[in-house]
Amino acid sequence: MIACSNGENLKLAERFAAQAQSQALHAQVLDLTALDLPLFTPRALAAGAPSDLAPLQQKLAGATRWVICAPEYNGTIPPVLTSAIAWLSVQGDDFRALFNGKPVAIATHSGGGGHAVLAALRLQLAHLGAHVVGRQLVSNNASPAKDESIADLIHRLKQLQPLQP
Repeated sequence: MIACSNGENLKLAERFAAQAQSQALHAQVLDLTALDLPLFTPRALAAGAPSDLAPLQQKLAGATRWVICAPEYNGTIPPVLTSAIAWLSVQGDDFRALFNGKPVAIATHSGGGGHAVLAALRLQLAHLGAHVVGRQLVSNNASPAKDESIADLIHRLKQLQPLQP
């Protein structure tokens, strides 16, 4: 479970982890905001990979499936996730290697509509080769995430088989 904020989306990721565990899956929450990943730029890349990048890459590579919980920032993906994806995509010779064939579910708790971040995220993940679950979860203060919706998304995610190397 990848949380892209330390507020409501972290809480949402924790709910997904609890539901995954209740469906006999191993689940761990990864809070991107707790990592020391600087903004990705060509100058930052030239200075070398940040120390938190290799452990992040290992954790994500070791996970057979992901759930990404990201808030909408100005109608798109939050900077912490965009930067992390950029850092991860320049490691090695194949920028899609970490993402290719990875089953991913996407969810948001956003102050606004939340649909724009999920559309942008779906497009980016598809470009990277991930298999994104067709159903997604949109929640906000007026319409909180329902336990049965989270359970259904975990069930659907379990149905997708990761690409074997």
